[in-house]
Amino acid sequence: MTIEEIENQLVEEFGLFDDWMDKYNYLIEMGKSLPVIDEKLKTDRYLISGCQSKVWVSAEMKDGKVIFKADSDAIITKGVISLLIRVLSNQTPDDIINANLSFLDKIGLKEHLSPTRSNGLTSMIKQMKLYALAFKAKMSK
Repeated sequence: MTIEEIENQLVEEFGLFDDWMDKYNYLIEMGKSLPVIDEKLKTDRYLISGCQSKVWVSAEMKDGKVIFKADSDAIITKGVISLLIRVLSNQTPDDIINANLSFLDKIGLKEHLSPTRSNGLTSMIKQMKLYALAFKAKMSK
């Protein structure tokens, strides 16, 4: 699936809920479904700065696609990173770099996050795009 197709799917899923508490609960459930990452990835090397809670994100290239793994010590933040992984993992570096992630506005997430969580979201996106840029640079050598 393309990034846009996954984004549209998420907009539909979040559209099923009228109340933001239900959307938060859905986000929490998504976080709970995130695969457990290896403890060796929970180091400062993978820690995202700019997040109030701890968020670790790692990435690897497989068959021209970037595969992300992540975890967080905060349940809502874990849900947020699981959203980003669902959209950006298994995509090409170019697609990740060029993704505008407009679904975040469409589902209303940005406006319902606290300022510190919103800054954390921006930091997560920035880090994931930096991984994609690094893989693209390696591929073009």
